[in-house]
Amino acid sequence: NLVYIAACAAAGVFLVSPITSAFSPSNPLALPSSCASTKLQMANDDDLIRWARSNRVAQAGDRVVELRRPLGIVLDSDDSGNVYVDAVAPMGNAARSGLVKEGDIVTMCSATFGEQLWSTRGVGLTRVLAAIKIRAGPTVTLVVEQPGESERKAKTTQKATDAAQEARARAQSKKDTLLKQLEQDEKKLKKGFFGLF
Repeated sequence: NLVYIAACAAAGVFLVSPITSAFSPSNPLALPSSCASTKLQMANDDDLIRWARSNRVAQAGDRVVELRRPLGIVLDSDDSGNVYVDAVAPMGNAARSGLVKEGDIVTMCSATFGEQLWSTRGVGLTRVLAAIKIRAGPTVTLVVEQPGESERKAKTTQKATDAAQEARARAQSKKDTLLKQLEQDEKKLKKGFFGLF
Protein backbone atom coordinates (compact mmCIF):
# COMPACT_ATOMS: atom_id res chain seq x y z
CA ASN A 1 0.00 0.00 0.00
CA LEU A 2 1.20 3.43 -0.89
CA VAL A 3 0.29 6.52 1.05
CA TYR A 4 -0.16 9.77 -0.79
CA ILE A 5 0.53 12.80 1.38
CA ALA A 6 -0.39 16.25 0.15
CA ALA A 7 0.59 19.18 2.31
CA CYS A 8 -1.37 22.32 2.83
CA ALA A 9 1.82 24.26 3.66
CA ALA A 10 0.25 27.57 4.59
CA ALA A 11 -1.88 25.97 7.28
CA GLY A 12 0.43 23.18 8.38
CA VAL A 13 -2.29 20.60 7.77
CA PHE A 14 -1.62 17.39 5.90
CA LEU A 15 -4.00 15.17 3.98
CA VAL A 16 -3.44 11.46 4.25
CA SER A 17 -5.17 9.39 1.62
CA PRO A 18 -4.44 5.66 1.36
CA ILE A 19 -4.08 4.28 -2.17
CA THR A 20 -3.97 0.56 -2.69
CA SER A 21 -2.92 -1.67 -5.52
CA ALA A 22 -6.03 -3.82 -4.97
CA PHE A 23 -8.25 -2.33 -7.65
CA SER A 24 -11.71 -3.61 -8.42
CA PRO A 25 -13.94 -2.63 -11.34
CA SER A 26 -16.67 -1.32 -9.04
CA ASN A 27 -14.35 0.65 -6.76
CA PRO A 28 -10.88 1.41 -8.13
CA LEU A 29 -9.69 2.74 -4.77
CA ALA A 30 -11.15 -0.04 -2.63
CA LEU A 31 -9.34 -0.41 0.67
CA PRO A 32 -8.68 -3.77 2.26
CA SER A 33 -10.19 -4.13 5.72
CA SER A 34 -6.74 -3.75 7.31
CA CYS A 35 -6.44 -0.23 5.83
CA ALA A 36 -9.96 0.99 6.51
CA SER A 37 -9.96 4.40 8.12
CA THR A 38 -11.05 4.78 11.70
CA LYS A 39 -14.81 4.52 11.88
CA LEU A 40 -16.08 7.55 13.72
CA GLN A 41 -19.03 7.22 16.01
CA MET A 42 -21.53 9.93 15.07
CA ALA A 43 -25.15 10.32 16.01
CA ASN A 44 -27.36 9.23 13.14
CA ASP A 45 -30.13 11.53 14.24
CA ASP A 46 -30.72 13.98 11.39
CA ASP A 47 -32.16 16.55 13.78
CA LEU A 48 -28.98 16.56 15.86
CA ILE A 49 -26.82 17.03 12.77
CA ARG A 50 -29.07 19.78 11.41
CA TRP A 51 -28.98 21.53 14.79
CA ALA A 52 -25.18 21.21 14.95
CA ARG A 53 -24.78 22.62 11.45
CA SER A 54 -26.91 25.65 12.23
CA ASN A 55 -24.75 26.68 15.20
CA ARG A 56 -22.23 29.46 14.68
CA VAL A 57 -20.66 29.37 18.14
CA ALA A 58 -19.29 26.59 20.31
CA GLN A 59 -21.60 25.26 23.00
CA ALA A 60 -20.87 25.01 26.70
CA GLY A 61 -18.65 22.03 27.33
CA ASP A 62 -17.16 21.96 23.82
CA ARG A 63 -13.38 21.68 23.56
CA VAL A 64 -12.41 24.86 21.68
CA VAL A 65 -8.81 25.08 20.47
CA GLU A 66 -7.27 28.20 18.96
CA LEU A 67 -4.08 27.28 17.10
CA ARG A 68 -1.46 29.43 15.43
CA ARG A 69 -0.31 28.48 11.94
CA PRO A 70 1.15 26.01 11.10
CA LEU A 71 -1.32 23.91 13.04
CA GLY A 72 0.82 20.78 13.23
CA ILE A 73 -1.92 18.22 12.63
CA VAL A 74 -2.70 15.61 9.97
CA LEU A 75 -6.38 15.40 9.06
CA ASP A 76 -8.32 12.62 7.35
CA SER A 77 -12.00 11.85 6.88
CA ASP A 78 -14.20 8.80 7.27
CA ASP A 79 -16.79 7.45 4.83
CA SER A 80 -19.44 9.81 6.23
CA GLY A 81 -17.35 12.92 5.52
CA ASN A 82 -16.48 13.55 9.16
CA VAL A 83 -12.98 14.97 9.55
CA TYR A 84 -10.72 13.69 12.31
CA VAL A 85 -7.16 14.20 13.51
CA ASP A 86 -5.07 11.39 12.08
CA ALA A 87 -1.80 12.52 13.71
CA VAL A 88 -0.42 15.35 15.81
CA ALA A 89 3.10 16.62 15.02
CA PRO A 90 5.18 16.14 18.22
CA MET A 91 6.57 19.69 18.33
CA GLY A 92 3.72 21.40 16.47
CA ASN A 93 1.36 24.05 17.77
CA ALA A 94 -1.43 21.52 18.32
CA ALA A 95 0.83 19.33 20.48
CA ARG A 96 2.00 22.35 22.48
CA SER A 97 -1.58 23.32 23.21
CA GLY A 98 -2.17 19.90 24.77
CA LEU A 99 -5.83 20.04 23.70
CA VAL A 100 -5.73 18.15 20.42
CA LYS A 101 -5.37 14.37 20.48
CA GLU A 102 -5.04 11.78 17.74
CA GLY A 103 -8.51 10.51 16.81
CA ASP A 104 -10.31 13.73 17.77
CA ILE A 105 -13.21 14.61 15.50
CA VAL A 106 -13.19 18.17 14.14
CA THR A 107 -16.78 19.35 14.66
CA MET A 108 -16.40 23.08 13.97
CA CYS A 109 -13.89 25.33 12.23
CA SER A 110 -13.28 29.08 12.00
CA ALA A 111 -15.15 31.00 9.35
CA THR A 112 -13.09 32.87 6.76
CA PHE A 113 -12.92 35.89 9.05
CA GLY A 114 -14.43 36.98 12.33
CA GLU A 115 -15.30 34.97 15.41
CA GLN A 116 -17.99 32.74 13.94
CA LEU A 117 -17.51 29.01 13.55
CA TRP A 118 -19.18 26.64 11.10
CA SER A 119 -20.03 23.00 11.57
CA THR A 120 -17.78 20.51 9.80
CA ARG A 121 -19.93 17.43 10.50
CA GLY A 122 -20.16 15.42 7.31
CA VAL A 123 -18.78 18.13 5.00
CA GLY A 124 -15.64 16.26 3.97
CA LEU A 125 -11.92 16.85 4.14
CA THR A 126 -11.66 19.12 1.09
CA ARG A 127 -14.00 21.77 2.52
CA VAL A 128 -12.33 21.72 5.94
CA LEU A 129 -8.85 22.09 4.44
CA ALA A 130 -10.06 24.92 2.20
CA ALA A 131 -11.60 26.71 5.20
CA ILE A 132 -8.37 26.40 7.16
CA LYS A 133 -6.27 27.54 4.22
CA ILE A 134 -8.30 30.68 3.42
CA ARG A 135 -8.81 31.69 7.05
CA ALA A 136 -7.76 35.33 7.51
CA GLY A 137 -5.33 35.93 10.35
CA PRO A 138 -2.61 33.94 12.07
CA THR A 139 -4.89 31.63 14.08
CA VAL A 140 -7.53 29.00 13.34
CA THR A 141 -10.15 27.97 15.87
CA LEU A 142 -11.29 24.35 15.91
CA VAL A 143 -13.83 22.57 18.07
CA VAL A 144 -12.81 18.95 18.60
CA GLU A 145 -14.31 16.01 20.43
CA GLN A 146 -13.41 12.41 21.15
CA PRO A 147 -15.28 9.70 19.21
CA GLY A 148 -18.48 8.87 21.08
CA GLU A 149 -18.58 12.24 22.83
CA SER A 150 -21.49 13.43 20.69
CA GLU A 151 -23.55 10.46 21.87
CA ARG A 152 -22.71 11.27 25.50
CA LYS A 153 -23.67 14.91 24.90
CA ALA A 154 -26.92 13.82 23.24
CA LYS A 155 -27.75 11.56 26.20
CA THR A 156 -26.91 14.35 28.64
CA THR A 157 -29.02 16.79 26.64
CA GLN A 158 -31.88 14.28 26.54
CA LYS A 159 -31.65 13.79 30.31
CA ALA A 160 -31.68 17.57 30.82
CA THR A 161 -34.66 17.91 28.47
CA ASP A 162 -36.52 15.13 30.28
CA ALA A 163 -35.74 16.71 33.67
CA ALA A 164 -36.95 20.11 32.43
CA GLN A 165 -40.19 18.61 31.11
CA GLU A 166 -40.72 16.77 34.39
CA ALA A 167 -40.10 19.99 36.34
CA ARG A 168 -42.59 21.86 34.12
CA ALA A 169 -45.18 19.11 34.66
CA ARG A 170 -44.67 19.25 38.44
CA ALA A 171 -44.93 23.05 38.40
CA GLN A 172 -48.13 22.89 36.32
CA SER A 173 -49.60 20.29 38.67
CA LYS A 174 -48.77 22.45 41.66
CA LYS A 175 -50.25 25.50 39.93
CA ASP A 176 -53.45 23.57 39.12
CA THR A 177 -53.70 22.38 42.74
CA LEU A 178 -53.22 25.91 44.06
CA LEU A 179 -55.82 27.30 41.63
CA LYS A 180 -58.37 24.69 42.74
CA GLN A 181 -57.66 25.50 46.36
CA LEU A 182 -58.01 29.22 45.62
CA GLU A 183 -61.36 28.65 43.87
CA GLN A 184 -62.60 26.60 46.82
CA ASP A 185 -61.50 29.32 49.24
CA GLU A 186 -63.30 31.96 47.16
CA LYS A 187 -66.50 29.88 47.17
CA LYS A 188 -66.28 29.54 50.95
CA LEU A 189 -65.75 33.30 51.31
CA LYS A 190 -68.70 34.09 49.04
CA LYS A 191 -70.87 31.58 50.87
CA GLY A 192 -69.82 32.99 54.20
CA PHE A 193 -70.22 36.57 53.02
CA PHE A 194 -73.77 36.02 51.75
CA GLY A 195 -74.64 34.03 54.88
CA LEU A 196 -74.09 37.18 56.98
CA PHE A 197 -76.80 39.19 55.27
